[in-house]
Amino acid sequence: MAQSRSSKTHDAAPEPSQPSAESRPGPDPQPAPPLEGAELEAAQQLFGDRLELAKRYTEHLASSGIVRGLIGPREAPRLWERHVLNCAVVQELIPKNARVVDVGSGAGLPGLCLALARPDISITLVEPLERRVQWLDEVIEDLELTNVTVLRARAEQAKAELKNIDVVTARAVSALIGLVDITLPLLKGKGQLLALKGRSAQDEVDKAKKKFNRFGVRSAEVLTVGEDLLSEPTTVVRLEL
Repeated sequence: MAQSRSSKTHDAAPEPSQPSAESRPGPDPQPAPPLEGAELEAAQQLFGDRLELAKRYTEHLASSGIVRGLIGPREAPRLWERHVLNCAVVQELIPKNARVVDVGSGAGLPGLCLALARPDISITLVEPLERRVQWLDEVIEDLELTNVTVLRARAEQAKAELKNIDVVTARAVSALIGLVDITLPLLKGKGQLLALKGRSAQDEVDKAKKKFNRFGVRSAEVLTVGEDLLSEPTTVVRLEL
């Protein structure tokens, strides 16, 4: 069985004072999109002998992930292209045997994709909302992943528990100018932030530059990864301390 665990901090974000996604009528589960053609070739290269696990994860996203509000139903047809493969290609930027923290992990994007693509890394998924943590735990247990831990906390509260981190990842958490405040302290002066961004990546870097000296950022660059695998490569802002 999986060795993952869920830890909780006393200050973790409370659930909103409204019925949870599980107790409200939600959208119907969707079938996972077919994996074929260029997407199949990319998935085979990225996940190797763990491709079947990646398929099961994508099935979780399309079914319980949609029903419980972690993924919008309109995303179902493009789960592979827009989400799973888009995240998995970032693995090429992560050193071997790295200790990784994925901030605001939500549906495990990019954290679970990276854990599947790179069994050599150990990764902690940091997520404040209990219902999301519960879903992540269920998926990790089903996939029997042994290199993943789930920590229920805000990133700002997790600093004391997270030690010797090499890489912090984040996707769709906040603009870079705010993201650096909650992610770079986790590195404690050494390592790199990999922030998955869109077309405004360079603009976000320019707006956040004034904060870089405060955290000891040595280099900041906008990278494109997966150009040889994906029709729409992934844009990553990499900040190195």
